[in-house]
Amino acid sequence: MKAKQIILIILTIILVDQASKFYIKLNYYTGEEHNVLGTWFRLHFVENEGMAWGWKFGGEFGKIALTLFRLGAVIWGSFLIRNFIRQKQHKGFLICAALIYAGALGNLIDSLFYGIIFEASNPFTQNVATLFPSGGGYAGLFHGKVVDMLYFPIITNSHYPTWIPIVGGEEFEFFRPVFNIADMAISTGVITILVFQNKFFNRPEQEKHHTVVTNAEVNDKTQIF
Repeated sequence: MKAKQIILIILTIILVDQASKFYIKLNYYTGEEHNVLGTWFRLHFVENEGMAWGWKFGGEFGKIALTLFRLGAVIWGSFLIRNFIRQKQHKGFLICAALIYAGALGNLIDSLFYGIIFEASNPFTQNVATLFPSGGGYAGLFHGKVVDMLYFPIITNSHYPTWIPIVGGEEFEFFRPVFNIADMAISTGVITILVFQNKFFNRPEQEKHHTVVTNAEVNDKTQIF
């Protein structure tokens, strides 16, 4: 697989991811929700300061550390993908690596720049953020929040059975996390590698050498070495 094809995949995912985030930021206030397909697929605008799927990590210091980690991972990933292409790794593996890289870069852009270029959105005043506000953004460099909007509550208004320890009787919802295109790309790449790892990483067996069968006549004067 050529480098141009990998770059095209990465750029496509980043463009779709950032376009969806810009649309949500400039048209939704924090917490706003609208149904797309019935009630099981919704656009629900939330922002998180942590990792994918809304996980958080250690407050203000954790936010900076996570952004720096993402930056380092993206830089390291650039060299990794280059090496994978040179090594002519399996096409499926290269696509998965591109998905993971693009997802990491997509969320890194939020963390690095969104605090500078966007106004804060307040769920109480229900204001929609503006781009490049005159009073400055809601945070500094490295302190941007990741924008999430894809919400698939397929099963709602249900409860865990009472006999289940700890969560028995509590409200149950599937699928609860709110995520974005970048999260989806990372998860798809990782899961696909895990499922097809034997196919991606199996080396071809060494060529077997077969004996040559001849029709030469064997007699007392003929010797076979």
